[in-house]
Amino acid sequence: MVPVMSTVTAPSRTGRRADLIAVGLAMLVVAAAIAVGLHYNRPGSGVVIYAFAPPLFGLWLPHVGPGSVAAVVLAILVVTRGPALAARLSWRPLLALGYVTALAWTFSLAMIDGWARGFTGRLATEHEYLHEVPGITDIPKMLNEFSSRILDFQPDSWTTHVSGHPPGATLVFVWLDRLGLQGGAWASALVVLVGCLAVVAVPVTLSALGRQDAARAVLPFAVLTPGAIWIGVSADGLFAGVTATGIALLALAKRRRILALPGGLLLGFGLFLSYGLVLLGVIVLAVVVLTREWRILLLAMAGVAVVVVAFALTGFWWLDGYHLVVERYYQGIATLRPYSYWVWADIAAVLIAIGPAVIAGTRRAGAEFLAEPKRSFREPVTLIVAAAVLTIAFADLSGLSKAEVERIWLPFEVWLLPAVALLPQRGRRWWLAASAATALVVNHLVLTSW
Repeated sequence: MVPVMSTVTAPSRTGRRADLIAVGLAMLVVAAAIAVGLHYNRPGSGVVIYAFAPPLFGLWLPHVGPGSVAAVVLAILVVTRGPALAARLSWRPLLALGYVTALAWTFSLAMIDGWARGFTGRLATEHEYLHEVPGITDIPKMLNEFSSRILDFQPDSWTTHVSGHPPGATLVFVWLDRLGLQGGAWASALVVLVGCLAVVAVPVTLSALGRQDAARAVLPFAVLTPGAIWIGVSADGLFAGVTATGIALLALAKRRRILALPGGLLLGFGLFLSYGLVLLGVIVLAVVVLTREWRILLLAMAGVAVVVVAFALTGFWWLDGYHLVVERYYQGIATLRPYSYWVWADIAAVLIAIGPAVIAGTRRAGAEFLAEPKRSFREPVTLIVAAAVLTIAFADLSGLSKAEVERIWLPFEVWLLPAVALLPQRGRRWWLAASAATALVVNHLVLTSW
């Protein structure tokens, strides 16, 4: 009996040990990013990183707020009850419960910073989209002249976030204003409502690709993701929700092919929310490969083309905007922030945003991919995670997002969540607790910006 037990349990023990080593190494990277960043922030260092809680963009400010108790209670409830509910509830009620719980978790995290500081004021600063909304009285004119106002140091330059994104991002808040829903509270509510769609879109994608077991395992982790700190509230949370829903529709198109068209429309609109979202093409391709239906890709591309043509007819050409944004980027602090620091400190920021469970799961996905590459190209969990890793690597090496990636790369980070399905079932509650603890600690120690 002893030899049999050792052969069965040894790989599991080895895997758990490797998981802990991976998380430990990730913590060392984060600690190094903090130490080096704080050194650079000292007067006279000669290096400017413009991040005062490195590697995160925010301020070191230990604090509690109205959402503190609610966040802790929600975390305990999801950790203790979430996995069991995910295993036994019917699929659609489970998705609805997951979405509502994600809304509550995200809002409670935002309320740790308070109603004004953490929610209503986030999108209403002079650098944000709402600052420009009152001056946009003619939408066709705005779209036609949008590119001419991207560069800085001219009287009518767009504010920071408007200039740094295609016009679709600004349009969302203009449309909201036209509906009579003015102000920061409505804008933040929209961001959270749409951003939390990613929490259900990722499991829906896995289920549509034949891995409902993995989808059920992932849902509690998606609810308690530390990335919820930036879904509530940064516009990048909205971008993540829109594009994740588009990808989920492509996966669902495996059964109902027509769904690829609205999926393509959402992904096409995603291109006009943020230039960097073009990199989601890697994840889109992975999902299409898993469906084994190339006609899905053609329909999706048709949807994307409709959006691109619509914006072109208004006078905005995506490539022109992209080149001008790169120029604008280097008109600002990007020229001062050192690539030699941020090329690895950005990864440290991502490690914080995804949490220890996803780190351990990603290690397992990498090990499976290396051990059985042919099988991994047919397995939704490993292929989607590999695509997400590749997407983040491309974004990191480009040097076009030095700092602030904990929010900027949210649309990529959510696609690492499937990795948690590879964690042993026996220890998942501990990993889920670690994810929740990461979010709570970060949100209580750092006053995040944007």
